[in-house]
Amino acid sequence: MPTKPIELTATEAEGSRPVHLVEKGTLAEKGLPPEILAWAQDNGFSGRAGETLVYPDQSGRLGGVLFGIEGAEGFAPLATGALARSLPEGDWHFADAPDNPHLAALGLLMGAYRFDHYKKNGAKGLRFALPDGADLARVGRVADGVYLTRDLINTPTNDLGPAALEQAVRDLADAHGAEVNVVSGDQLLQQNFPMIHAVGRAGTEAPRLIDLTWGPADAPRVTLVGKGVCFDTGGLDIKPASGMLLMKKDMGGAANVLGLASMIMAAGLKLRLRVLIPAVENAIAGNAFRPGDVLQSRKGLTVEVGNTDAEGRLVLADALALADEEAPQLLIDMATLTGAARVALGPDVSPFYTDDEALAAKIMTASGSQADPLWRMPLWKPYDARLSSKVADLNNVTADGFAGSVTAALFLQRFVERTAAWVHFDIYGWNPADRAHALTGGEAQGIRALERLIAERFAG
Repeated sequence: MPTKPIELTATEAEGSRPVHLVEKGTLAEKGLPPEILAWAQDNGFSGRAGETLVYPDQSGRLGGVLFGIEGAEGFAPLATGALARSLPEGDWHFADAPDNPHLAALGLLMGAYRFDHYKKNGAKGLRFALPDGADLARVGRVADGVYLTRDLINTPTNDLGPAALEQAVRDLADAHGAEVNVVSGDQLLQQNFPMIHAVGRAGTEAPRLIDLTWGPADAPRVTLVGKGVCFDTGGLDIKPASGMLLMKKDMGGAANVLGLASMIMAAGLKLRLRVLIPAVENAIAGNAFRPGDVLQSRKGLTVEVGNTDAEGRLVLADALALADEEAPQLLIDMATLTGAARVALGPDVSPFYTDDEALAAKIMTASGSQADPLWRMPLWKPYDARLSSKVADLNNVTADGFAGSVTAALFLQRFVERTAAWVHFDIYGWNPADRAHALTGGEAQGIRALERLIAERFAG
């Protein structure tokens, strides 16, 4: 598992310094010594969110920190992440009990994350005592999953193509005693994964379907499917240069399901886990698939290619069809699928789609409790007709461009029939700006909420 640049300790170390959590306008109510109140006043400390003020002790040395916090909406419970970057080295603890101890501790670890594989950076010697009410093991395994997700997304494609993504899955499997099977190259045609092959065949590395399994065969089945497009040029419907700058993140769905799988296996949940990742590059070469091609699918449906830049749903469709053959109790797919989702909800909030009302309600509850923003969007059936084709069973895009995220979800739904409960997440997988709990770069989205939902359902 990744090495964290901050250490959480189960007990408060001798000489540990306090961090006082202060809501704006409440400093005078904290019962602090008058000299600290005077220091805060002289330095203009107001307690606004994220504001940090170091104060001295009576000998003039470092005494502690005042840290401004706000309410519990959005990412606010993770605001402690800013402390991981602002605190001086040494041992620290919360002087006040955080409203949500788990998220306060997790925020520290999330905020400490750095992607410095290609830089020489010295890490701080920072230790923080776990607040009462937080579970050290759970905080650690959730942070491990977040770090894994971020690392995978942040790694450029020259170091994380389909073969390297396969190796990352094998490394995770080795850490938890899981099994991995891979179907690659022309074997995809022989074993009936024609759309994965079609999308990835122009890449310099062979396309592949990576299949991880873990847990007792007779346990309830949970299957995760993640889009693993390691780079997306757009294919023959090529993207402009600006549109390719972040396309190393087009395997963000795969990264997120692997982060979630890490959390599930580390928790030892009583389930049969399967993770399916179609890993490809959407490249340009003489054998690239073309606009107007009609592709066979594992499901037996034929798909007309209206646009080669809508390739993610093609590879996901074959993987979903395989997953559906087992009829798992829960099938989750995650993908950096559409720009339309970003237009609708922005980079912070990920839409999800399901027809299961009870599941949708539980996802929204978990989203709120874990400060992991999600929003349910409709599988609006009348739009399904917009995916029609005159030469095939369906097209991979609509002609009018409306409701792009909705119609992409409807396309995927065509390949799921037997599963008891299915949910699709159209994630961004990226922080476009620095936040307290996350710097600019790859991000885990939805998986902390899903970890709670799955843990509560399959705790055993």
